[in-house]
Amino acid sequence: MHPSPSTRLPGQSKTSVVVRVTAGNFLEQFDFFLFGFYATQIAAVFFPAASDFASLMMTFTVFGAGFLMRPLGAIVLGAYIDDVGRRKGLIVTLSIMASGTILIAFVPGYAAIGLAAPALVLVGRLLQGFSAGAELGGVSVYLAEMATPGRKGFFTSWQSASQQVAIVVAAALGYAVNQWLDPTAIAAWGWRVPFFVGCMIVPFIFALRRKLAETQEFEQRRHRPNMKEAFATLAQNWGVVIGGMLLVAMTTASFYLITVYAPTFGKKVLHLSTADSLLVTLCVGVSNFIWLPIGGALSDRVGRRPLLLAMTAMAIATAYPALSLLAHAPSFVNMLLVLLWLSFMYGIYNGAMIVALTEVMPVEVRVAGFSLAYSLATAVFGGFTPVISTALIHATGDKAAPGFWLSFAAACALGATLALYRRRGVTVAAAS
Repeated sequence: MHPSPSTRLPGQSKTSVVVRVTAGNFLEQFDFFLFGFYATQIAAVFFPAASDFASLMMTFTVFGAGFLMRPLGAIVLGAYIDDVGRRKGLIVTLSIMASGTILIAFVPGYAAIGLAAPALVLVGRLLQGFSAGAELGGVSVYLAEMATPGRKGFFTSWQSASQQVAIVVAAALGYAVNQWLDPTAIAAWGWRVPFFVGCMIVPFIFALRRKLAETQEFEQRRHRPNMKEAFATLAQNWGVVIGGMLLVAMTTASFYLITVYAPTFGKKVLHLSTADSLLVTLCVGVSNFIWLPIGGALSDRVGRRPLLLAMTAMAIATAYPALSLLAHAPSFVNMLLVLLWLSFMYGIYNGAMIVALTEVMPVEVRVAGFSLAYSLATAVFGGFTPVISTALIHATGDKAAPGFWLSFAAACALGATLALYRRRGVTVAAAS
């Protein structure tokens, strides 16, 4: 088998490759975060209802609906990437994601086109979800396959680190819009400005990803399963996929809690200012960016399993107490400290978890298996974290109730870590 021309592209350093492959991941997360950041404004424009609670719940439900498309995208697009290659597949996922982004940015409000407005927003979210189902898996596997031997954890962690850059940029844009415009202008049209920025960078990201080289590991594979074979292999390894889903549970629940839901939590629940809530989220993004590669590098040194066990145990023990402290003494400083603590646990855990998930999956369906496990976790635990958090607070009257949800997700991840490393101890011995 002769290597494709993309394999022989000269002058691509490891840093250049990481930037090129994670650029599309940045766009995906950037738009997801904006939807959460501006949930209140989006609710008023597209989902008017009798009460703010009902309007916000409809908005977060549509936000969560995008995650229900992820498993389908993981199976279809993931198997496609395992068949045609990482580079071609990641260009396809970027194209679908960009379509959803542009649609949401330009849809007129409910007052202008009636029910067509929320329907089109839903279509945009479904397109984004379908694409995201394989985007994270494709990027993670690409990074694992191009990594320097012995440094897989460090290189693979940049998949998640690129998401944190998206958080920082989105939060900074939101903060700037909040400073430059009055609340009336933001509610009317200002919330769209960051979405337009996302649309403007699409051509640049396409240019970066088109110059991406195929991984040598994929090029050297003699057999590439077709769609039918990929589905059969996934079915045979359903236990590993479910275990992987539970392994991702803590990552996705904590991630959406401390990033997407945090601005709404700060404004609606703690009654802090919009500027303070966005500033905390920006700081959390920076913190995540720092801890993720540290977690990946540590996992290369001490193993994946010890870090996964330690961080899940700490989350179970401290998530609710930390949020309870914040609920009883809401302030900018306390919100920052509590979310930075949750950020630390998330960053170290996820830095080890991403590479661990690539290692436990069967190599022939590595992208599809990773993507399906991650997408199921995001659909069940992550995407509906804002809805579940809002509902828990409303039902219990306890502003710290989201801590119960995070502890539950951490307990699932703890059990999955023990089960997966017992089941596949020989396969992943070097990483445990």
